[in-house]
Parts: sequence; structure tokens; C-alpha cells
Amino acid sequence: MNQPVQQRRHAASAAAAGITTLDDLREHLQWAIELEHATLPPYLCALYSLDRERNAEAAELVASVFVEEMLHLALAANLLNAVGGRPCLDTPRMLPPHPRRLPHGDPSLELSLLPFGPEALDLFLRLERPAPAGAPPEGDRYETIGQFYAAIEAGLRDLCDRLGERAVFSGDPARQVRDGHFRHTGGRLVEVRDLASALTALAEIVEQGEGLAGGEVWDGDQDVHDPEREEVAHYYRFQELRSGRRYRRGDTPQSGPTGDPISVDFSGVHPMRHDPRLSDHEPSHPIRVAQDEFNHTYCAVLHLLDRAFNGSPRLLAVATGTMYGLKAQAQALMEMPDGEGVTAGPTFDYVAPELRRWSVGDRRRIVVLADGPYLVYGGLPLRRKLKIVSPENDDSLTWRTGEDLETEDTYALCRCGRSGSKPFCDGTHAVVGFDGAEAADLRPYKEMQHVHDGVGISAQRVGELCMHAAFCIGSTRPIAKMLDDTDDPDMRSTIMGRIDHCPSGSYSYALERGGETVEADLPQAVSVLEEEHGLASALWVTGGVPVLHADGRLLETRNRVTLCRCGRSGRKPLCDGTHRETGFRE
Repeated sequence: MNQPVQQRRHAASAAAAGITTLDDLREHLQWAIELEHATLPPYLCALYSLDRERNAEAAELVASVFVEEMLHLALAANLLNAVGGRPCLDTPRMLPPHPRRLPHGDPSLELSLLPFGPEALDLFLRLERPAPAGAPPEGDRYETIGQFYAAIEAGLRDLCDRLGERAVFSGDPARQVRDGHFRHTGGRLVEVRDLASALTALAEIVEQGEGLAGGEVWDGDQDVHDPEREEVAHYYRFQELRSGRRYRRGDTPQSGPTGDPISVDFSGVHPMRHDPRLSDHEPSHPIRVAQDEFNHTYCAVLHLLDRAFNGSPRLLAVATGTMYGLKAQAQALMEMPDGEGVTAGPTFDYVAPELRRWSVGDRRRIVVLADGPYLVYGGLPLRRKLKIVSPENDDSLTWRTGEDLETEDTYALCRCGRSGSKPFCDGTHAVVGFDGAEAADLRPYKEMQHVHDGVGISAQRVGELCMHAAFCIGSTRPIAKMLDDTDDPDMRSTIMGRIDHCPSGSYSYALERGGETVEADLPQAVSVLEEEHGLASALWVTGGVPVLHADGRLLETRNRVTLCRCGRSGRKPLCDGTHRETGFRE
């Protein structure tokens, strides 16, 4: 086609869609993020309502759609970041009360929270309906999702024609999330850097939803659950569930599915109350308490996604891992009777940041996620430290600071010991079902300490903090015995040096009983410790960095704290030296 003619067509389509400036484009891409997110609560309710023993195939299909909607959300964020925008997910407009309209979509379409069944399938088919042949792009009040993305494509092409690709794609490439950050789908997480990659990302979203161009039921990917089978687009997966048969090669939208039967048992479903509300119950009611807990977890997911798409892309794996925690909470709700013939369900209400337990602000801190990793805020430096020991008898001598590790401003460190990218979290905790229950003694240090006096020094010890780094033992005798000889200044100096090297702070000292504790001047940092013979050890937190439990309670802030990273400590989140017994390796 003649280029000026093509450019005029792009301009006309963009104008009709309402996308004629970069600000228009960024606004519509934020709407795309809100659109993709709006599909998640209805799909999750349907998925969690299914009895997997009686509806294994249905659960697999609904789960596959949900995962790909998460992929679409990430692709929309990549598109917005690529054109210099800022994705916004941790906001009340993400979670209006249900039933709700699709953001900026056809006002006749309302999304509800429903258990799996014919009514839910009708909703999903309406939501994923392919655009009719020749349907115009629609940037607002769109009839189909495909028409909305066609409007974004028209706007992108027009702006590139008029402004040039460099002006349009001005975003920081470091903010792109990549395939390595997202698993469990046959789709592609495209890094968007130019018009070609942007069009690829848009095609991935549309084709997974409504099929390949030309009326195909397939989406162009291989089925993640069965690599021998091509993947059916979302709309047609729901057709399979409604008809009870799979599509096979040669089937068309007109023929419907004619392949193998799918077993769907509509009685094997928890009868969740439609569109449950918090206001259905008093604040102290067990159902309301469980719903509040679910909402806190879901808003933690939104918080992590917001961080992931705004400069900390590694957190995408943490966000998707945290979603696994939602399953148990939602299914527990669906076991709770809530009136005649129905059970409770999640409400997906927004929890304001100031009401949450930990996800507020950018100050330096470490948060223990329930059954998940350590979330580190404020650009806290991360480095390696190697224990230096005597070659004669492995006597602990000192620590040698190693390389600084590159981090994002907010990052997550593995707590389960199973990550494939240690010391960072890669979401494995959710896959393996890590039990991160916390059991550390919460009494203040002074209540637990035992005091041993010498001459000019008073040593304080809290055994409950010990990680067995062995700086307190010495080559011939422990510190408690060394104190007998502290009339010798050299012995006092030796004891002080050994205590300063104790990473857990189990040992500390003052110059006299009851005096002010003398602490080494340690920077605010996290050190990944390695002990003798390549043994992977704890995370050493220094400089008085606050550490918060998963329930928001503050661990006593101290100059030195060691956190478990093998996943097996009996005093989680603190290290108790179990890594030495298990031979933990990175």
C-alpha cells in the first residue's frame, strides 16, 4: 500500500479511537492494565469453587485462562512502560464492588463473582467474545476486547508515523518484565522496545483471547499442559466446557468442538454466594474475618505487582507465588456455610495501604512474607561475606566482605532454600508448599540474656539467637571461660573482637554490668554469609534495619540479626544453625 495512504488510514483510525497523543496512548494502556486485572477476580472465584477431584479438566482449563490473563496484564504493563508511562495497580479503582463494569467497556456488560457453572460460563463467553469481522477499533465503550486493542494498535501506528519510534518508545528498558520472571504458560512475555515488539505483544493478548486472525479457534501456542496439543483461545476453551468436548484439528467456530469429551460435573462445585459483600456480616463474624484476611493477601499481590512493574521486575515471581496463598484462603471461605444452600466467598475489597500490616512507604525495612520470601525495601545494599577460619582447626577468625550483588530498589530474598536463583526468590516456595511458620521467641533481648562478668567487661548472651557461627568458642575454650583471665587487657580485647564478629548478636558486651552495650559500627546492609567448606549460611542484617513479621509485628530491632535462608530453622525467621546440620549449599 502507498505509504502516505497507509499513514492517513492510521491517523483516521487513531482519531476515531480517541488516541492522538502520547498521553492518550498512556491513558489507554493504563485502561488495558485495569481491563486485564478486572478479569482476574471472576476467574479466581470460578476456579476456586471447583472440586478438583470431580472437575479436574474444568479446573485445568479455567486455571490456564487465569494464568494467561496474568500474562496479558504483564504485557500491558510492558507496553505502558515502553512508551514512558507508569503502571498503577495498587489503587482503589482496581477493586470496585462487584457486580462491576469492565473498565471503559460496553456498559451493558457487568462482571460478577460467581461459582463455576452455566451462569459463569455465559459471562466468560461474553467477556472473551471475538470481534466480528470488520468491526472498527473502539477506544472507549468497546464491544469486544479485540476492538479495544485494535484502537491501541491504531494509535501506536499513527504516533510512530507522526513522531517517530524513538519519541514514542522512550521508556526505560530495565522496567520490562521478561519470560524469566513468569512461568506456567505457553504464551510469550514480550519485552517491548519498538513498534514491532509492541505489535507482537498486542497480538499475543488478542490471539490468546479470541484466536488467530481469520476465525481460527487456536491461539498459535502449544498447550502448556500437553505439548502435543495446540492451544485453544480463551473464548473457545469456555465453549469446550459448555459443550463438554474438546476442539480438534479441522474444527472451526462454526462447527464447534467435535473432539474428545471433557468431563464437567456441575454438582461438583462449592455453591458460593453470588457477589459477596463485607457488609453481609459484622466485623467480628468468622466469615468477615476470613474475608478481611483474603483481602489483605490480595492487596499484597497488587502491591507486589505495582512494584514489579515500576522498577523491580523480579518481584513478578513473588507476586505470582503469593497468589498461591489466596487459594487456601478462598477455599476455606467456600467451606463456610453462609445461609441456606450457599457458602461464603471472597469479596475482593481494596485495603488502603495505611491499614495494611507492612506495605507502606519506601523506608528501609525487611518484611517476612507468610510462607514466602523476605521482601527488602529501600535499596538496602546486598553483599556476600565469607567466614575466614584457621587452616589448622577451622577456628572462626573473621569475615571477609565479598562482591556487591546487583539489586532492584525493592527485592525479594529466598527463605525456603529451594530457589533456583539464590539468594533471590524465584517463586519456588509456592510450588513446593513451603511452610514458613514463624516460631522465634518474641521476648525482649534483655529479658532473655544471661550475664557473665569479667574484669572491665560484662558479656551478655541470648542462646535463643545463636546461629553457631562459633566465634564465641575460640581455639581452646569458650568466651565464658576466657572471662576468668580478663585482668589481662589482651584477653579483654580478644573477647571484644570475637563478640563483634558474632553475626546474630547472640553475644554482646558492656564495660560493666548494667552498662551501655558496646556495638560495632556496622552499616545498614544485608550480607549473604558463606561459612567454611562452602557451607551456605544465614542472611546477616546489620545496622538496625527493622524486620517485620508477616502479621506486621516488629521483631526487636538490633544492630545484628541473622535470618534463616535454608528454610529449616526451628526459630524462623531467625537462623538457628540448622543449615550446618543439613549441609545447605547455594
